Amino acid sequence: MTTILIVFLVICLVLACAFEFVNGFHDTANAVATVIYTNSMKPTVAVVYSGILNFIGVMTGGIAVAMGIVNLLPVEVLVDSNVYHGIAMILALLLSAIIWNLGTWWFGLPASSSHTLIGSIIGIGLAFYFLPDNVGGSAVNWDKAKDTGLALLISPLAGFTAAILMMFIFKRLIKNEIIYKEPIPGKMPPIWIRMLLWATCGLVSFFHGQNDGQKGVGLVMMILIAILPASFSLDSEVNLQSTNANITLISNIISTTDTTQFGKEEIKYFNNVKAHALHFSEATAGKLTVESVDLTKRFELRKDIVKITKSAEKLLNSSNVAISKNNEKVLKAEIKLAKKLVEYAPSWVIIMISVSLGLGTMIGWKRIVKTIGEKIGKQHMSYAQGASAEIVAAMGIGVASAYGVPVSTTHMLSSGIMGSMVAKKGLKNLQRKTITSIFLAWILTLPVTMILSGSLFLLFRAIL
Repeated sequence: MTTILIVFLVICLVLACAFEFVNGFHDTANAVATVIYTNSMKPTVAVVYSGILNFIGVMTGGIAVAMGIVNLLPVEVLVDSNVYHGIAMILALLLSAIIWNLGTWWFGLPASSSHTLIGSIIGIGLAFYFLPDNVGGSAVNWDKAKDTGLALLISPLAGFTAAILMMFIFKRLIKNEIIYKEPIPGKMPPIWIRMLLWATCGLVSFFHGQNDGQKGVGLVMMILIAILPASFSLDSEVNLQSTNANITLISNIISTTDTTQFGKEEIKYFNNVKAHALHFSEATAGKLTVESVDLTKRFELRKDIVKITKSAEKLLNSSNVAISKNNEKVLKAEIKLAKKLVEYAPSWVIIMISVSLGLGTMIGWKRIVKTIGEKIGKQHMSYAQGASAEIVAAMGIGVASAYGVPVSTTHMLSSGIMGSMVAKKGLKNLQRKTITSIFLAWILTLPVTMILSGSLFLLFRAIL
């Protein structure tokens, strides 16, 4: 690897850590807002506590969300013989995401890092369409983009509604009026309220690490695959013959289907499975480990796995494909096992992102905390409102992480605060100016980051 390539690799990795660092003080401020604002925990203790739980969340969160990010913009489409094209993609993605995150943080707006990252990724995929040598359309995985977009759309609405319901439950179960009053400046609440808020803050921080931290892991894997495709295309710990067995079974099951009912798309997916399964089998014949495969051929094996699994999943979802229930169950299991060869992240990547997110959590939280605590509602946030919003956010992010769906911590919590304010005195209890600003940031994040990242991508491709 040349010196200049090493320099670009280091720059990209540093920028990925910077994005996650900014994510820490931008998004995690939402988690610590309640404990700081309600005097339940000193600011220094709160941000360290949240940072540690974010670190643990990333370390224990798996890689399902990370792979969702990687699959949103399939690097198989963008990686070509010119490695600097991959560098252009990564630089554009990271710089546009960091610029927007820092801008919204500067103005104290609880905008979504998830929205920012996904907008940047889609922008690059769309810009790919305008390249003069492109003949295959955009490079966006629109099925994945649709699922991700739906999750980002539903999460604030769910947070708003669930917080209203949570406040109703609080009113039914907790009759002590102190929990519904505004915090007294400089005075700590009773210990039972503090413990409740400590727990909710910890849960949001932990699940934020599991969801948002994984996005950083996905970013780093995109960098490594784009710049060093031969070294990071495949998981060296997976036995190639085990994967070959999975691929063979997938191909055999697909072969049992009645192709006379297939349309044009189903025929394409069917042929993809057969052709790539044959290539994978021939390329790995007599080879047990990834190290035994020539460096120049490893990325092709990654393409085989991606094409086979994606095509098989498309066929499973098609109404024209008739497969027995038993075969359907086996096929899903084999697809999942085959993906292990390409869906992975080295331990050092997870640790690096964990540290970046944890350190970022400990810095820059004040701007967002003030917005969350004082500027969403016309009345300052009460203990019950803070707890209900964080319980809702923790539950929502936890469920999303379990299903490998990236959601916005910011949207879940800020909409939860809105819901808790509305539960007390209706819509008139919201500060119109702040809600309008948050809504505009929500609306503008995707188009702005798409335009910014797409423009930077085309610029960097022309320069590099």
